[in-house]
This record gives sequence, structure tokens and C-alpha cells, in this order.
Amino acid sequence: MVQGQTLYFNGTILTMDDTRPSVGAVLTEGERIIAVGDEASLRAQVTDATNVDLQGQTMIPAFIDPHGHFPDPGFIRLFRVDLAPPPRGDCTDMATALARLRDRAAQTPKGEWIMGVLFDNTAIAERRMPTRAELDSVSTDHPIWVIHASGHNGVANSYTLRKQGIDRHTPDPPGGRFGRDPDTGALTGLIEGIAAMGEMSATDFLIDRNRFWQGFDACRDEYLSYGVTFAQNAWTSRDMLDHFASLPPGDDPGIDILLLPIGELEPDLTDGPNPLDWRETSYFTLGPRKLFTDGAFQLQTAFLTAPYHKPSNPDAPCGMSYTDTAELNAQVLKLHRLGFQIHCHCNGDAGTDMLLDAIEAALKDTPRDDHRHTVIHGQVLRDDQMARMIRLGVTVSFFSAHIHFWGDRHFDTFLGPERAARISPAASAEKHGLRYTIHNDASVTPTRPLHLAHCAVNRRTASGRLLGEDEKISAMSALRAQTIDAAWQVFQEDQRGSITPGKLADFALLSGNPLEAPEKIEQLDVRQTIRRGACVYRT
Repeated sequence: MVQGQTLYFNGTILTMDDTRPSVGAVLTEGERIIAVGDEASLRAQVTDATNVDLQGQTMIPAFIDPHGHFPDPGFIRLFRVDLAPPPRGDCTDMATALARLRDRAAQTPKGEWIMGVLFDNTAIAERRMPTRAELDSVSTDHPIWVIHASGHNGVANSYTLRKQGIDRHTPDPPGGRFGRDPDTGALTGLIEGIAAMGEMSATDFLIDRNRFWQGFDACRDEYLSYGVTFAQNAWTSRDMLDHFASLPPGDDPGIDILLLPIGELEPDLTDGPNPLDWRETSYFTLGPRKLFTDGAFQLQTAFLTAPYHKPSNPDAPCGMSYTDTAELNAQVLKLHRLGFQIHCHCNGDAGTDMLLDAIEAALKDTPRDDHRHTVIHGQVLRDDQMARMIRLGVTVSFFSAHIHFWGDRHFDTFLGPERAARISPAASAEKHGLRYTIHNDASVTPTRPLHLAHCAVNRRTASGRLLGEDEKISAMSALRAQTIDAAWQVFQEDQRGSITPGKLADFALLSGNPLEAPEKIEQLDVRQTIRRGACVYRT
């Protein structure tokens, strides 16, 4: 535990506190901020402080991850085969992907899993997923599973299909399907939707306790290097909750985490015959419960009210819902009555309509003030939906990184020029007075808060195309969306998110001021990260 006082001065200090947006100095004691103001007045309060000269750097509150899947990036780095294409990686074609899987198989004992991740059929040369036959050509002695970058579908080899008990007679579950040859009915290996993927869709698939903590440490170090001190696991299974709960009493894991249990686990998770044995700590907090309405744009399974620009599935030109109306209404009503906040994955506007209908019905049944139920992604929110969300007390977290990573394909294929110009419509949200956050959804895209801010502020695709001038937001808005607004969205605004006396001493020290050159935010970097009063990262 950090003891004593520390005085930070001689830099630009952006507090994200509307009452004092910038100050000359910050005084901390132990884990907390005790005073802000001008340097001279704070020095008069100091008894025996450590002096930290910011040397002209910019201090902001440490970044908060509004939506992600910690510690999945650590699992990828340590245990999985990275098949990411440009602009994230360098897997450009099917041959490269299969070669990487083959190399891993050669190093792996027979019978043990090979898992490829971050594969994107929309970005490789062949513009398709691998086939069952291609994965069989890699190995028939290993179960092989290649999951899409979105996390919403994957392809299995024959060994895996047998191991998971899936054959040509296995019926498609609601909200999912098994790919089949249209002529013979034979399985192609493609498995779409979380309901069909089952355990293979979970971020903790193949992760035991030892691997969990190895991946945790790797992911923590990555997040801290980018100024993030409060992360999120936004689809927490019962097994993953048990892993987090294994933190020894009194241990500090080095980062704070908000856990969003799978909504369908309730009420048994907290009030069933075998409830979770959860010990609250100041580091790991149970937060909103998580639901889904639809899938991903890359797979054209995000549920839209109007067809995709170039539909890939003639039978479902508007995508698909992952649930039916009755089931979603029942889940939302249950969680709302139990007093939980709800975060719901809604990529398409039709998926959002489903959620808003369910929330409106739940509020009529059980009125609740300040519930802060949240649309996650909301990529194509319409103006009428934003107005309705304000009326219902609903907030949103936009997946603004899509602008860079998939913006060109939104323009050309998924949505077309007009709708693509409005993806992640943060400026429209501001005009409506709708409070929002922005996120990376790691590991779908890597947690890089400054790059994410750049995406929302400048709205440039990977090719450099400007995607929606009217939806640009200010640098200050992009910072707020990952600090104080992110804290507010999950009821943490009294503890973190701004440089305010009484809050945790969590700071990021930046190489420059994002407000001075918004067009160059991505060129800035994090020089130091301070968590609970202690420096946990330094360049």
C-alpha cells in the first residue's frame, strides 16, 4: 500500500471534473486524491510530500475500459494462434493461416487443442472462412478450432466436431446454425452464433486456473502500458467467475476489474441452490448483467431494419437476431426486477429496437429510476432511437474502433456510403443529450485508448477515407468517454474517472496534450501510469 503524500506539478492537468476542468497541481495521500489547485496553495498543505515534476507532460485520469473481455488478450498472446489480418496483423491469405496452424500442430502433442483466433474472412485474399477439409489437412490428430475476430462464428475440423458431439443430424439451436453443404447436407465445419458454438465461444475456453493467472498477468501489463487501470470482462461465465474468485485474500492483482456475469445465469448465480461463492474485494467488482440480441457486422449477423448493402446471405439480407422477442423480454424483465443493471450487445438497429421494447415493458412493470441500462455497440443507432433512449434512461457504448478496422468494408459492403457515415454516431448522441462511452471490445480490437480517441475524433478508416464528418467529436469528448463518462456508465463515478479529491489516485501521464492537436492524437503515448497512488508503468 502506498503511504505518504505526493505532489504532482508543472504539467497540463485535465481533470474531467466540470467544476475545475484544469488545475496546476494535484496532491495525493496513499491511494486517494486529497487536493487539487494551484501549486503554491497545495505546497502550503504539504507536510512531507514526494515531489513529481510532470515536466510539461499532460496528466489525465487513468483510462477506463467501458467494454472488453479482460484477460482474453493475454490468452491470445500466450496460448493461441494469432491469425489477424491487416491492419492489425499480417495474415493476408488462407495459405498463411493454415501454415501457422500447421506449425503449432507440429509443436503440440496429439489430442491437444489448436485454437486460431482473430481470423477475419472479410480481410483475407479469399474473402471466406476456412473449410472443415482445409483444417483436416492441417491435422486429423488434433482438435482444431478457428474463431472469427468478432467472436461470433468459427470453423472446426472433423476431430473437433466429433469431440463436441456435433454431426449432420444435430439440429440448429435457436440463434445459431451449423454450416452444411447445400447439396449433400454434410457439415462444412462452420459454426455460427454463440448458442451453436457453446463452450467454444467463451473467452475462457481451454483455460485452467494456472493459464488464467498467466494470461491475467500478461493482459494486465499490456493494459497498464496504455494507461488503463480499470478493465472489464463483459461476458463472465461461471468458470471465469471462479477463476477471478481464486485471488488470495489480501492480494492486489495490480489492476481493477468490473465483471459482467452472463445474464442467463441469474437468479441462480446469486440466489440459487448453488450460488457463486463470491468475496467482494476493492479490486474485482460484480457489475451489470450481460445479454445479446444479435451478432456481428463482419458476418452480416448484426440485425438491421434495412438490408445489408451487399448481402452475403440472400435468406437473411437484414442479418439475424440471436434471441426471440419473448425470451429477450423475459430475460430483461427478470434482471430488471432483480435490480441489476443490464448491458446488452446490440450491433444493428433492429437488435436495438428489440432491447428498447423489452426495457420499456420492464419499466412499465417495475418502474426504476437511474437504472442506466446500456446498449453495447449501437453501431447504427437512429435519431428516433436516441430520443427514445433518453426517455427510457438508457445509455450507449459505441464501438468506435470499427471506423478504423472495418470502416472501408462498412462503406463498400456492409452498410454502403450513407449508413457507413453514421456508424458509432457519437456526435448525434451529443446533440440529443445522450451520454455515451466508446470502446475497443478487446480482444476484437486491441485496447489502445489514444488510438480509440483518434478514431472517434478523426473518423479515418484504415485506408485513410473520412467516414462521416458530421459524426466527429472533440478530443475532450473522446477523453471523457473513456474516463468520467465510462465511470458514470457503471456507477463508479464516486470512485474514479476524474481528478477530484476523494477519488482513487489513478492517472495517465501523456507525452502531449490531446486538445492541442486532435488530428494527431494517435501519435501520443502514455509515459506513466499511476494506479492507487503508485507508478505501475513507466516508459
